Amino acid sequence: MSEPKVPAPGDTYKGWLFKWTNYIKGYQRRWFVLSNGLLSYYRTQAEMGHTCRGTINLATANISVEDSCNFVISNGGAQTYHLKANSEVERQRWITALELAKAKAVRMQAESDDSGDECSTSPPSAGQGIGARNSEVQSTLRTLGSKVEDLSTCNDLIAKHGSALQRSLSELEGVKLGGDTSDKIRQVTERATLFRITSNAMINACRDFLALAQAHSKRWQKALQAEREQRVRLEETLEQLAKQHNHLERAFRGATVLPASPSNPTADSKGSGPGKGDASDDEENEFFDACEDVQEFITIPADPKYHRSGSNVSGISSEIGMDDGTTSLDEQSLASNPESPQSQEVVPVRKRRTRIPDKPNYSLNLWSIMKNCIGKELSKIPMPVNFNEPISMLQRLSEDLEYSELLDRAAKCQTSLEQLCYVAAFTVSSYSTTVHRTGKPFNPLLGETFELDRLQESGYRSLCEQVSHHPPAAAHHVISERGWTLRQEITVASKFRGKYLSIMPLGTIHCFFEKSNNHYSWKKVTTTVHNIIVGKLWIDQSGEIDIINHRTGDRCHLKFAPYSYFSRDVARKVTGVVTDKDGKAHYVLSGTWDEKMECSRVMQSSRGGENGTEGRQKTVYQTLKPRELWRKNPLPEGAETMYYFSSLALTLNELEEGVAPTDSRRRPDQRLMEQGMWDEANAEKQRLEEKQRSVRREREREAARLANTAEEGVPQDNYKAMWFERSEDSATGEVTHIYKGGYWEAKEQSSWDACPDIF
Repeated sequence: MSEPKVPAPGDTYKGWLFKWTNYIKGYQRRWFVLSNGLLSYYRTQAEMGHTCRGTINLATANISVEDSCNFVISNGGAQTYHLKANSEVERQRWITALELAKAKAVRMQAESDDSGDECSTSPPSAGQGIGARNSEVQSTLRTLGSKVEDLSTCNDLIAKHGSALQRSLSELEGVKLGGDTSDKIRQVTERATLFRITSNAMINACRDFLALAQAHSKRWQKALQAEREQRVRLEETLEQLAKQHNHLERAFRGATVLPASPSNPTADSKGSGPGKGDASDDEENEFFDACEDVQEFITIPADPKYHRSGSNVSGISSEIGMDDGTTSLDEQSLASNPESPQSQEVVPVRKRRTRIPDKPNYSLNLWSIMKNCIGKELSKIPMPVNFNEPISMLQRLSEDLEYSELLDRAAKCQTSLEQLCYVAAFTVSSYSTTVHRTGKPFNPLLGETFELDRLQESGYRSLCEQVSHHPPAAAHHVISERGWTLRQEITVASKFRGKYLSIMPLGTIHCFFEKSNNHYSWKKVTTTVHNIIVGKLWIDQSGEIDIINHRTGDRCHLKFAPYSYFSRDVARKVTGVVTDKDGKAHYVLSGTWDEKMECSRVMQSSRGGENGTEGRQKTVYQTLKPRELWRKNPLPEGAETMYYFSSLALTLNELEEGVAPTDSRRRPDQRLMEQGMWDEANAEKQRLEEKQRSVRREREREAARLANTAEEGVPQDNYKAMWFERSEDSATGEVTHIYKGGYWEAKEQSSWDACPDIF
C-alpha cells in the first residue's frame, strides 16, 4: 500500500483505509480523500468523478485514537467512521493530516461568521467602497494570516510528538537488556518517525509562508509609497478647494439674489442642486427629497430684501424674525416670558442615578426560537428576557417626554404656526432614543401602571396604565404646570417577517395648550427592526405623519424617509411643511430623527418645472436661514454597556417610595434582569405570565356566569381600567381611554387598597 507524505496544511490528502461497515462484512477497503476540511470516501479511485459514498465535516468532528492502527471520526452521533490503517505510522500520518485540516476548517468557519456580520445590511456609512488594490492587499493579508495559523498548529503538533519522543528515550535509558528491549526500541523508532513527519510539515508550511512574503514584499513597498504620494496630493487639493470655497462664499454673500419665479432657472426641475465639491453660486441651496425617488419641493435662499424688512409676506407676524439680525423662534418666544423654564432655577427633588448594572454577555440561539414564530403576533410569542431591555413598554412610552422642553417652548409661542413647528420637533424627538435600542421592552401585565413625577425638575406628571392585554393597549396622560397636556392610547401591532420585525403603533396622540386652546393630534410611524436572524440589528423609522390643529386648521405634514441602499441622501431623513388652513406654506422643516430638526420660514413659494417621469410639478420655497429647533442630547458615558439608555431612561426603573403596588418599578422579573440575573428573571417572567392567564380565565368564567343570568350577554373579558375610562374624543370621534383622575390624590393618602395584585 502506498504511504503518501503528510501534506502542508490546505493540500489534499488521499489514501486507502479500512472502514467498518457492519458485523457481516466487517472492515472494507475504501479510498479516502481529505480536502478543504471535508473527509470523503469512495469504493474505488474511479468513483471520485461521479459517486461519493459519504462525507464528514471536520470543523464539527471529534477525532479519537483507539489502538495502534484504529481511530474514530464522529460529528456527534449523526455520522461516525470507524477506520483502520495498515500500521501505526500510517495511522499517525492520517491523524496529523486530519488535525491540521480540522484546525484550518474551524478557523475558516469563524472567519466566515465574522465576515457575514460585517457584510450584513446596515444603515449607510461613509466609505463603503473598497478599491481593487485595497481588496488585493486584504486578500494577501488573510492568506498570510492563514499561513501563520498553520505554523502555529504545526508547532503544537511538534511539541506534542517531541514530548512523546523524549518520554520514550527516557524509558529506554532505564530498560535493562532483556526481552522488552526490542519493543522499546521499536516504539522509539516509530515516535521518531512521527516527529520527522510532523517536522517536515512544519518546514513545508514555513517555506510557503516565506515564499509568499518575499513575493509580495516589493509590491507592498511600492503600494505604500504610492499611497503616501496620493495622500500628499489629496491634502494639497483639499487645501486648494477650501480656499476656493471661502472665496466663493464671500462672493456669494456680496451678490444680489433675485426672487425665484417659475421662469427662474434655479426653480427648474433640472436644477438638482450642486454635487459634493461643486463650486457654484448655488452652493448654499438646500434640497429636500421626498420619500419617493423624485423631489416634491425645493428650498432656495430668499431675496435679501426679506432679511432687511419686516413686511408680512407670508402672513405671519413680522415680530418673529428668522434672519441673522433677529432672534430665533425659541429665543423670541422664551425671552418674551420671564417665567420660561430657562429663566427658572431648577431644583431637583432628588439626585437621580446615572448608571445601571452592565448588560451581561449571554449567548442564545436566536433561530431556534424564531423559526416557529413567523407570521405570529409578537405579543403572543413567549420570549426569554435575552431579547428584552430592563424597562416595560409603559416606561418606553414615557420616554416620549425626553424632550418635554419643546412643548414648554411651544406653550409660550405667539402664533399657532410657530407652535406647530415645536410640536412637530417634539414628535420627531420621541424617536431619537430608539436609534440603538434593539432590545424589546417587557410587555406590561394587565393593570400594570407607571408614574413619572418630574413636577419640580420639568414641571410635569405622567401616568401610564395597561388597559388591555389582547390586543395590548396602554393609556398615557401627562399634565404640565407650564401650560400643556398630553394624552395617548397606543395599541401595538407587530409582525415577524423572518428577516425583519415590523412594529405598527395604532392610536392617536393628543396635545392641548391652555393659553391658546389649540388642540393637536397625530399618529406614530412604523418602526422596523432589520437583520433579526443574521447580521447586526438596526432600526429604521418610515412613514408619514399629519399633525393637525383642530382649532385653526393648521397642518404639518412630516415624511420619514425609509433607508435605501441605493439612495445618496442622508440616512434617517425627515422633512416637513407647515401650512395654514388654506394650504399656504409658512415653514419648512428638515433634519433627521436621530440628531436634530431645523425650521426655515417660507417667504415665497412657486411651482417649478415638471418631473419627467410622472409629470408632477415641484414646489420651490424661498426660505430664510434655517434655525435649529431641537438637537439630541449625547448619551451617557458607557451607554453601550447599559442597553444604550438615555439619561432619562436610566432613571425610569429606579426604586421610589410611595408609588402604586402595580408600578413597573415593582415588577420582579424586570428588576432581576436589570441586576444581571437573567436565568432567575426568565423563571419569574413565566410565573407572572401564568398568573395573569389564570386571572383572565377566572374573569372570563365570571363573565360567562353573568351572561347566563342576564337578558343580554356581556363581553368575555369585562376588565375595567383603574385610572382611565373609555370616552369619545370630541375632535376625532375616536373612543379611547381618558384619565378620570384620582391617582395622585391616592398617592398623597397612600390609599392603594383598590389596586389589584398583579405581581
